[in-house]
Amino acid sequence: MKTTIKQESVLIEFLEKHYPDSPLTRIRKLLKSGKIRINGRKVTLHSFRLKPGDVFEVISQKERPSSEIMPFRVLYEDDTVIVIDKPAGLPTSDTGAARNVMGVINETFEEQKGPRQRVFVVHRLDKEVSGVLLFAKTREAMEIIKERWKETTKHYFAFVEGRPEKDEGTIESWLIEDKSQKVHSTFEREGAKFSVTRYRVIKYVNNNTLLDVTTLTGRKNQIRVHMSDMGCPIAGDRKYGASATFRRRVRLHACSLAFPHPVTGEEITVTSPMPRGFLVLDDRDEHYK
Repeated sequence: MKTTIKQESVLIEFLEKHYPDSPLTRIRKLLKSGKIRINGRKVTLHSFRLKPGDVFEVISQKERPSSEIMPFRVLYEDDTVIVIDKPAGLPTSDTGAARNVMGVINETFEEQKGPRQRVFVVHRLDKEVSGVLLFAKTREAMEIIKERWKETTKHYFAFVEGRPEKDEGTIESWLIEDKSQKVHSTFEREGAKFSVTRYRVIKYVNNNTLLDVTTLTGRKNQIRVHMSDMGCPIAGDRKYGASATFRRRVRLHACSLAFPHPVTGEEITVTSPMPRGFLVLDDRDEHYK
């Protein structure tokens, strides 16, 4: 509910009068939460000066843009889909990014009423990989996106060791996962999945290379295996043959995703910038060890 301010005051004083039964600690928590709007703009400053005619309101978590309360950036959102910028080290599944997204969508300022909303995993990024990650908000949207998944284009930044023999090319192989959960290329046989990866050199950095990589199939660890097969493992990816002299941080980032919207059919393109320090190999920052 909106309230029109009738006399000049400081926000914290107005809140104390507006919520006479609430302790000061709860009022301060409300201010810090970012739910307060003055003339439609978020205000968290205790000493903000209110003037006659200003409009005060407290919005619910459900009304707030997810970008304000998500623990990572929201790149795109509407009633049907939500696209986030997944940090490295966070799994896609219900124990990671999906759980975070569901938690935020279902939070409300008042007690949650009605069934909780789910989010549906459309595709996955390896735990070690950062970047654009798409979720559907309804099962129907998920099914439509998956049905049209061949129309989706995914681009990655891959910073690899060495230099490929060609400036661009295509890698094809059959991939299979062994008992140690490591994926490797093999011959066509039961359990193996055909996979196709394309790459293009963006630039050389000393003796290493930044690539633009696209996948025509979506297999587990596909890019990581194919870069290793090419003799240019992804920097920091020791699981697939990267040098132990570089800090353990997989330099693979999903930088772009273009997909047909499940309702309108319009092509939606979402991008994520290269993470800080992505091209730095000898950084001793403890955060990345």
